[in-house]
Amino acid sequence: MHSVDTECGAEIRSRLWRVGTTLQLRKLTTATLPGALTKAVLFATLLMAGRVAHAQTEAVLHSFSGTPDGAQPTSSLALNGGNLYGTTYDGGLGYGTVYEVSPNGSGGWTETTVYSFCQLAACADGENPTYSSLVFDGQGNLYGTAYGGGANGYGVVFELSNSNGTWTESVLHSFANAPNDAANPGSGVIMDGAGNLFGVAFAGGTGNGKGCVFELSPSNGTWTAQVIYDMNSTHTGLTLSLPSTPEVIYGATYTTVFELTPNGTGGWTETALFTFTAADSATEGAEPVGTLALDPSGNLYGATEAGGTNNKGVVYKLTPAATGNWTETVLFSFGGEGQYGPNGATPFAGVILDAQNNIYGATQAGGTKGAGTLYELVAPANPNGAYKEHVFFNFDGENGAEPKSSLVQDSLGYLYGTTYLGGANGDGAVFQANAHAGVTKTTLTASPNPSVQGQAVTFTATVTSSAGTPPPDGENVRFNGIGNAPLVNGVATFSTKRLPVGNTQTSATYGGDINFTSSNSAKLIQVVNQ
Repeated sequence: MHSVDTECGAEIRSRLWRVGTTLQLRKLTTATLPGALTKAVLFATLLMAGRVAHAQTEAVLHSFSGTPDGAQPTSSLALNGGNLYGTTYDGGLGYGTVYEVSPNGSGGWTETTVYSFCQLAACADGENPTYSSLVFDGQGNLYGTAYGGGANGYGVVFELSNSNGTWTESVLHSFANAPNDAANPGSGVIMDGAGNLFGVAFAGGTGNGKGCVFELSPSNGTWTAQVIYDMNSTHTGLTLSLPSTPEVIYGATYTTVFELTPNGTGGWTETALFTFTAADSATEGAEPVGTLALDPSGNLYGATEAGGTNNKGVVYKLTPAATGNWTETVLFSFGGEGQYGPNGATPFAGVILDAQNNIYGATQAGGTKGAGTLYELVAPANPNGAYKEHVFFNFDGENGAEPKSSLVQDSLGYLYGTTYLGGANGDGAVFQANAHAGVTKTTLTASPNPSVQGQAVTFTATVTSSAGTPPPDGENVRFNGIGNAPLVNGVATFSTKRLPVGNTQTSATYGGDINFTSSNSAKLIQVVNQ
């Protein structure tokens, strides 16, 4: 297994294993992470306060267990044919995996390990994909990167091809490090219309050896690699211009957002679009992270891990200028208190846009449990108006913790992503979320009230929603301290003759699902006379 420290210094290691201030988790060694200590700290910290009802607008589709499925997913997901594909940094044979999570036809999801790395001697097939998101070509082949391994030990670009359900891995390029090649790729690759692959390496290049953007071009069954831009690399990914526009690649260093344009002679020209300055971090943000999003008007959107009003990061927009640097607008500063509790903090992931230019993302810290959040920034109706933040889910460990990757959205508007830790086994999870779940309201009545000892009392809970329709029949309502009953047309009833003499206090709780938020009724006191 590679050592990030020996290749890129302590900065990449600290970023890979960084956690929120509330969690205070610490990595010991890669081998010990899936063990009892990490899980014990995670669950003791997050669950010791007890479980409370909260909006179930997130569903865990798969909890990783280390072997054989993988552990510590750090990549975004690729959607293909209704299935989800991603990579894990650890687990499998101990060096990471490529996995598929697919609907099982019965309302659940099934995980399949597509490939486990280090099957070949000296990990010639690659090891430890790091933030390595995957991309499909038109024939259904998968492409990605592994941070280490390969013929030279500096990582690989790989292809996985599927034949009748069997996936076969091929190494397209083994990196050789500076002075003529990249080293230790991260964040996966993107593909242009001609089938060329582009990615970011944490090290190597033709300059100072601190990283670069690379290109792999196919020709007659072989691939040719070249360094197209030297930079001080971070874990940020690349974004390709829209198909109907000239080819441009967008990315970020620790301090700069840049674009790369073809120079007409097989090379690329770099232009700095915006530079973050330390002195202005409170108003600009600092340390850009994740992958940029591009809207049809040519504006770029991204996130920073630090800076902003609370020094917990920002979401920003860059608007093209006729000449010179682009104009930055900070749309939201993380940290502090939101309408319904603590905001998210220190995002590690980029952002995505929907057709209405609403922005979605994840933070690795903050929220009600300190384990991260999922958020939406609602686009203003007035172009000059302000975005409105909406934290629609708080991670608590059991349902995932520390999301480090950008989200993806399907045609129905559901969002999918991964958490680096948490889930049933503490080794990370794949989740589905709904930013626009119907908001429910639960009311509770009892009849008769007062009653006499031994008389049947019927408690009736009614659940309505902002969607105009009630939650599905059969979902449970808990009459706290008394019993449970299923919903039928939005109503659940529970009858009992066993109430003691005196006053019994109760309330009704609807637990929610991916399409409906949870809700609690007001407290009710049932009086029972002798």
